[in-house]
Amino acid sequence: MATDPTSPAAAAAPRYSLPPVRLPAEDILFCVDVDLEASAEMKSAASAPSSGSASTASPPPPPQPGPRPVVRRMDAVRQALLLFVHSKLTMCPDHRFAFASIGETVSMVLIYCRSSTKPHHQWPVKPKNFTLDIIYLHDKPTADNCPQKVYDALVDALEHVSQYEGYILETGQGLARVLFRLMCILLSHPLQRCIQDDLDIPKQVAKKTLAVEAVQNEDGTPVSSQQ
Repeated sequence: MATDPTSPAAAAAPRYSLPPVRLPAEDILFCVDVDLEASAEMKSAASAPSSGSASTASPPPPPQPGPRPVVRRMDAVRQALLLFVHSKLTMCPDHRFAFASIGETVSMVLIYCRSSTKPHHQWPVKPKNFTLDIIYLHDKPTADNCPQKVYDALVDALEHVSQYEGYILETGQGLARVLFRLMCILLSHPLQRCIQDDLDIPKQVAKKTLAVEAVQNEDGTPVSSQQ
C-alpha cells in the first residue's frame, strides 16, 4: 500500500538550527588567599590497591629513591592556575587574566584556604558586575576551626555579587588532583552554565556502576537467579 506523499506522516520533520553566537571574552581576576594556612602541606596522591584485586593488579612500581617532595597548598594552587589559564586560552585566545577595571564586567575566582576565619565582604548591591567562583580549601573541623561557618559566609558572598551562575566548590581532602579537578569545572563560561545543583561532573565510575546494578535489579530478582 502506497503512502500518500501529502500526508503529515510523509512530511519531513522541521530541522532545528541554532545560529552561531560568539560569547564575549572574559576578564578573569584571580584572588588567592596567601595566609599561613595556604602553606599547609598537601597529602600524597599515592594510594594502596583496593582489596580483592591483588591477584589481577599489576605489580606496584619500584619505589623512587629519596623522600617524596613536599607539595604545599600554594604549589598546587600555582599549578591549578596554570592549568586553568592554558585551557581557557585554548578555548578563546581573547580571554584576559589577572587585571580588570572596576567599571567592566569581570569573572573572579576566589581560592580561600582558612578554616578558622570567616570572610567579610563589602560589595555594592547594584550593579552586579561580577561572576564570582570560589574554591575553598579547608581543614577538618576541630575546636579551633569552623569550616562550615566559613563555607556559609562564602555562599552568602557569592549569592550577593554574582550576576550569572557562580560556583562554590570545596575540598578538605588535601589532594592536589582534587584541586585540579575543581579548577577544570570552572572552565565553563558563566553564560553557558547550568545551576550548580544540576552539576553532575566529573562522573564517578563507582556511582555509575552502582546505578547500572540498581537498574538491573529493579524487579527485585536476586542476581544469582537471573538467567
